[in-house]
Amino acid sequence: MIDPAALPPILVLEPLGTARYRVGNEGDPAVNNVVFGGQLLAQMIMAATAAGDDKSVKTISAFFARAARVDAETEISVETFHSGRTFATHTVTVRQAGRLCVRASVLTHASEADVIAHQLDRPPATPPGEGVAASDHAVFPGAEYVIADNVDLVDSSAPIGPPELAVWYRSPHTPDDPIVNQAVLAWGTDGFLIGTAMRPHPGVGYDRAHVDLSTGVISHTLTFHREFSMSDWLLLSHEAPFAGAGRSYGSAHVHDAQGRLIASYVQDAMIREMPANPRQGTM
Repeated sequence: MIDPAALPPILVLEPLGTARYRVGNEGDPAVNNVVFGGQLLAQMIMAATAAGDDKSVKTISAFFARAARVDAETEISVETFHSGRTFATHTVTVRQAGRLCVRASVLTHASEADVIAHQLDRPPATPPGEGVAASDHAVFPGAEYVIADNVDLVDSSAPIGPPELAVWYRSPHTPDDPIVNQAVLAWGTDGFLIGTAMRPHPGVGYDRAHVDLSTGVISHTLTFHREFSMSDWLLLSHEAPFAGAGRSYGSAHVHDAQGRLIASYVQDAMIREMPANPRQGTM
């Protein structure tokens, strides 16, 4: 396991007891007092692997029951209900003030040699050129991302397009450790599928989120296929085949610079009209 002193502060777990940890939050509560789901995915990966048994995450499947607040103390607990030589399974729970916010099932494993192997090839995408450090929470703090072909997900007046999106993502300044790489990638998988679902619809963009549209991730499942490095550009290829009934569904595949398929994920989200009297923190 990597030395905690070498970790970015947002990934550091402060022990509170057996398999219980306090974690920090990223963001300005005066601007948006909601913790980004990608942050919690990253921290749950760190917590699930904190036992240091040389296993990495195979799959994390998280259900977001209640929004977490940036200005509230956040606690993560891990319950291990099976741990074998190759696989282990954990329930990871995020709470604030005793209230459950997120619960995830995490399968960890020790990787084994190929017996058979094939993969979905990387789709074509405009090369990223030079990245720009992210100024929002969509990717890990200090990481870089480029949305291919200058697609604008924010401005509701931007041109429409198909429910597809290619995003290049890297984080060259974080420790090149297998678990840290998983956590940093997980952070970036959470933020683009709602926007992908919005693309075909005139007058709908992220600038309406939390204004007159209530949006949020309901569930997110991420599976890692092979080890990788966040130092190199990764391509996140998104598609949203369904939106309706106040919901959206999307999936994505992640390829590395060599064209290897390294991860895949699916997400259910809500996209609905903002209620007249919303109850803060509930879905």
